[in-house]
Formats: sequence, structure tokens, C-alpha cells
Amino acid sequence: MATEFDYIVVGGGSAGCVLAARLTENPAVTVLLLEAGATDSSVLIHCPAGLALMAKAGGDTNWRYETVPQPGLDGRRGYQPRGKVLGGSSSINAMIYARGNHADYDGWAAQGNPGWSFNEVLPYFKRAEHNERFADAKDQGGDAWHGNGGPLNVKDLTSPNRFGPIFVEAAKQAGYQYNADFNGANQEGVGAYQVTHKNGERCSAAKAYLTPNLKRPNLTVITSAVSRRVVFEGKRAVGVEYDHMARTQTARAKREVILSAGAFGSPQLLLLSGVGAADQLKQHGIAQLHELPGVGANLHDHVDVVLVYESDNNDLFGISVPGAVNAVKGIFEWRDHRTGMLTTNFAEAGGFVKSDPSKPTPDLQFHFVIGKLVDHGRKTVFGHGYSCHVCLLNPASRGTLKLASSDPRAAPLIDPGFLKEPSDMATMVAGFKAMRRVMEAPALSPYRGREAAVSAKIQSDEEIKAFIRARADTIYHPVGTCKMGVDDMAVVDPQLRVHGLEGLRVVDASIMPAVVSGNTNAPTIMIAEKAADLIRAAQ
Repeated sequence: MATEFDYIVVGGGSAGCVLAARLTENPAVTVLLLEAGATDSSVLIHCPAGLALMAKAGGDTNWRYETVPQPGLDGRRGYQPRGKVLGGSSSINAMIYARGNHADYDGWAAQGNPGWSFNEVLPYFKRAEHNERFADAKDQGGDAWHGNGGPLNVKDLTSPNRFGPIFVEAAKQAGYQYNADFNGANQEGVGAYQVTHKNGERCSAAKAYLTPNLKRPNLTVITSAVSRRVVFEGKRAVGVEYDHMARTQTARAKREVILSAGAFGSPQLLLLSGVGAADQLKQHGIAQLHELPGVGANLHDHVDVVLVYESDNNDLFGISVPGAVNAVKGIFEWRDHRTGMLTTNFAEAGGFVKSDPSKPTPDLQFHFVIGKLVDHGRKTVFGHGYSCHVCLLNPASRGTLKLASSDPRAAPLIDPGFLKEPSDMATMVAGFKAMRRVMEAPALSPYRGREAAVSAKIQSDEEIKAFIRARADTIYHPVGTCKMGVDDMAVVDPQLRVHGLEGLRVVDASIMPAVVSGNTNAPTIMIAEKAADLIRAAQ
């Protein structure tokens, strides 16, 4: 096998799969993709509803990280699942296609990042997307907001559960407007989510971008490869040292090394390579190559809390005799036709709303779940019911990613600083009240059983705050640890090149200066699509 390539991409997740596919469109360019996890062969990945079992079983597709104790969460450790498999977190997530708000990207540009305003990134969202709403011949090319013909298949749910529309009606009764397209002209409102599915299966970044191109002779993919450090000659990145099959090996990059290991993996690898704040590196006996204090700083995430209700309606997911019968029928229907209840992503409906009408953009997001969700789905609960998340879209709180050890296999110290800023708690209290108004609306009355005991008696603001501190956690959108910008704490410039170094870029959610107002998978794919153009322009 060759040991020298034009580009080495570290991380076969959402961004890495895009880069591997786009860069190797040029047959004269060679690319090595290193992924710490395995191939995406599990049926639990490809069957959409399999995500529920992956949450329980864990296995080797998930890093299963935890945060350090969070003072804002009563000292609890939060759970941080991240994909450890080709496709990364797009192989284990809930498959919601959401771009965020137009203002998010305009905000990035305003912070000194030309080229990243919404109008400038929209073509990359469209280039990535094949939206089945525009699949007819007359709609080829999509519309002003959507693409048609891109690798990432986006569609309405194949066999939607009947409770999604019931939630939407309840939300309308609570005063929220209906929105048929969260990714169009206006984000605000409630409705059904579109999903990254194709032919009844998950359409991860690996399925969309990597799998169709694995036979390209200029693409090499190595799985179960744990990257140890970026190799430098002076201040230029020239390769990557990694462990594979019980051997430490080095691959050289003639043009660039690109880190796409995610909001935790990319800063961790920079620190292991001697790029970061001197005091942190010294603690672990790592010689500093380059002072860059922003590496691992600016970590933030969407904090989220869930309300759970019981119901005796067997159309909802649940553990019971009727539920088991439905599941068996669903298995055969999905196996034979790729339709039915197992095509669900569970969070089928939701919306983007304001905690206060004076807010310029939505600052809360709902995810309505067609089952009883407790502890990220890791806790077994019997019977049927439904749940609703509310998450804080624009957190003010910031935290850090630090090394726990110089061992690349050791989990880093993850501190998202949940609810550190009082304004975040104030918005979450408003969000809890908004969520409960929806859940208590008349449309859900015929199906509503008891609210879960942990929240049923909560009324006062102080009781709501206590509940949030005792129950809130991530909804899986960590970003910001290698932020893009031009200030002293920025890690990459607007071309995603690491400040002060040569031949090294970061391309993943870690470069977001501020988290988008929504799910982060589609924006991460967009970032990689744009990065591919930036890299090609530098060739």
C-alpha cells in the first residue's frame, strides 16, 4: 500500500466522507481517509429505527463519551454519544435534515469570516442535497432553497406515525404557526421534519458520499486506525502517525493534512501534536510546536430537557405485548419492502419557536418523540407513551475540551459548561413552559395518560429550574473547539487553514464560531462541501 498521498483526511465522519468523495473526483489526486471506527455494516445503522437499539447497546459504533461533572446539572456527568464508524455521527443520529437559521451564517460572516454568509453557503447546501420533494422532471434542480441531484438524499418520512400530525395540531393550538419547510424562506414554526433517508434506509454521509466511490483507485480508506499525531517538518504538516493492526505507522501528505475528527477529536489531535496552549501541553509532557490558545476552547452545545407522558395507544412505540407484535410485523415489512414502522426516526415532528415574541429568531427547538424517552433511550421503560424535547438553540455558556492524557486512545476531558450563564437557564425555563403548553393542548387529550412522576407536580420557576438541573443534557450538537475567525482565540481562518501553520486544515463542526440554530449534521456536510472547493482552489 502506498504511504504517500496528496491529502490525508483524519476522520471518516460526515465531513470526512464528503471530502474523500469530492477530492477524489479528480483522478490525479490521491486521498487517504483514516477512520478510528469500523465499517458501517450493521443493520442497526441502515434500518432507521435501529438507532433505538444502538442507544441501548452502544457497541463499537459509538465513542460513548461523558462530560466532566457539570455544576449547572447538579454536578452530573452528561452523556456524549459520537459516531465511531464510517459516516461518524450521521450513522447513529436521528437523521433530521435541518440547516439552522439564515441569521446563523450571517453572524459567522459578521465575525470576520467572509464567504460564510447564508447566501454564500446556500449553494453548498443545495449541491449536497437531493430532495425528493423536487424529484419530478419539471423540478430538476430543486427550487430557490433546495437542491436536486446531490449525493445526500432528503425526503419526507416513508411511513409517518400518525402522532406527528397530532403533535403539530397541539402546537398550533398552543399558538405556534405551521411550517411545511424549516429549510426554506423562514425557519420559524412547527411541522414534520424531513430526514436523510433513501429507499427506506438511513442515508448517512458514508452511504451518500463514500460507499458509491470506494472503488476509485485514488481513494484509500483505512478503518480501525487511531491517529496519534500530525507529523510536522518545521511548521508544515507533512503526515499523520496512526495505529493500525497493532502497529504504529506513518502516512505522508504531499499537499495537506485535513482534520475531520469532530468537535472532540480534531482539537484532541491538535493538542496531541503540540498545537495549543503551552500550559495544557506541559501537563502531559507534550512538546509545544505552536502556541494556539483557542484549541479546545469555545466548546458549546445545545442543552435539552425532555417531558414524558404515558399513553395506552399502541400506535406509539413501547414495550408491551401489542408493541412486540407490532415490532415483529414491522421487521418483516422493513425486510421485504423497506416501509413500515421501522422507517421511523422517532423524532418525526417538532419545530423552531421563540421564548419571547421580541426575539429576532427562534431560540428554542422542539423534538416530538413517538415513545417514552428516558436517559437518551438507554433506560428500559415499559408501556407506551410519547415525549417532547425542548433545547436551547443559542447558548451563551462556553466550555472547553482538554486532554486527560497523552494517550490518543484516552477520552478527552469534555466540559460544555452547560447552564453556566444565567441567561441560558432563564430561556430553558421559558422553553419548559412552552413545551408543557403544547403537551397539554386539546389535540393530545384523547391519548394523554399521566405525565411522568418526575415532572408531573412541577409548577413554580424554582421547581422547573431544579428539574432542568436534574434532568437536562445534550441533544448531541457539540461545536466550536477549533473555531473559525480572525481573533486571538480563533484556530482556523475563513479558508479553514490552521492559523500559523502550513498544510493543515480543520473541516468539521469544530470550526463553527457559534452553533447553528438547529441540528448540526446538514451544516457539517455543507462545511465540507465548501471546504472541498477551498482546497481545490489552493491546488
